[in-house]
Amino acid sequence: MAVTHKSKISLNVGLDENKIPEAITWSAEDGGISHEEAKAFLLSVWDANKKESLRIDLWTKDMPVDEMQHFFHQTLVAMTDTFLRATQDKKMADTMKDFTDYFAEKLNLIKK
Repeated sequence: MAVTHKSKISLNVGLDENKIPEAITWSAEDGGISHEEAKAFLLSVWDANKKESLRIDLWTKDMPVDEMQHFFHQTLVAMTDTFLRATQDKKMADTMKDFTDYFAEKLNLIKK
């Protein structure tokens, strides 16, 4: 199948003198997003030749721990949903959901 359109997503990271992230912005023109501020991002890409994932995990030095906990929880929930859509493995997705629920409970992220 031939590529008929290219879409660009860009990340910009402002660093301090010690190369610690101070500011993160991202843009996705096709999504109508231009220079949106972010406090953290997790990026994983699959290297099909090496059969391994490569990643970049960055967060600004002013990212609060409680927000990082929520960020991780929401990322795990999203990964569970993506895993189910990609594999149709409901049994494993249910197991992953059990873990995300446990994660949220242990960190007191969900109000009862």
